[in-house]
Amino acid sequence: MTDDVRKIRLLMQLRREGITDSQVLGAIERVPREQFVDANFRHQAYENMPLPIKQGQTISQPYVVAFMTEALRLFPRAKVLEIGTGSGYQAAVLAMLCRRIYTVERHRTLYRDATALFSRLGINNIIAHLGDGTRGWPAQAPFDRIIVTAAAFGEVPTALVEQLSTGGILIVPVGRSGADQMLVRVTRQADGSTTRENLLPVRFVPLLDGVPNEQRGEG
Repeated sequence: MTDDVRKIRLLMQLRREGITDSQVLGAIERVPREQFVDANFRHQAYENMPLPIKQGQTISQPYVVAFMTEALRLFPRAKVLEIGTGSGYQAAVLAMLCRRIYTVERHRTLYRDATALFSRLGINNIIAHLGDGTRGWPAQAPFDRIIVTAAAFGEVPTALVEQLSTGGILIVPVGRSGADQMLVRVTRQADGSTTRENLLPVRFVPLLDGVPNEQRGEG
């Protein structure tokens, strides 16, 4: 079975599972997921499942990527911050749908691999940074949308909420373990207050602060 056939099968499955936004499905179709996975797992690139990548991280299940992307309610001129570049797959999907993506990764190896892959694929509207994602990217704030691809322990990170523009949306998994994580959508109102919606039970690696010692000073 070819990658094209596998991709068509995946898109049909995503539709059956409730992903209805044709632009999101189109972005999933255009991004070659096989380029973002380890060579040992390339034959599983279009299975609807998470796969391991370097540094003990994962590339998320395509359904979760599509669901989170749809939940962001993107628009073409949106300025988006992603916390947790990982393989770069989620950022690449977002890049098909909005003006510019700013993405932060704490692991040097993942940061370098992802930026090299963006360049190789000709994706030019992603700006990557090696740093502490829990702090967001204050120098580039505010953002119309923020997406976090790791689970915050118990609370939505205040620093990220503060970097939302008025009407901005933050999508973040919240919970202390894989058993009780919930994907949350936070919307910032004109008066600075926020509304919060629980969207979907999920399972993500934890959101950690700081940058590993050997990586400081890079980026």
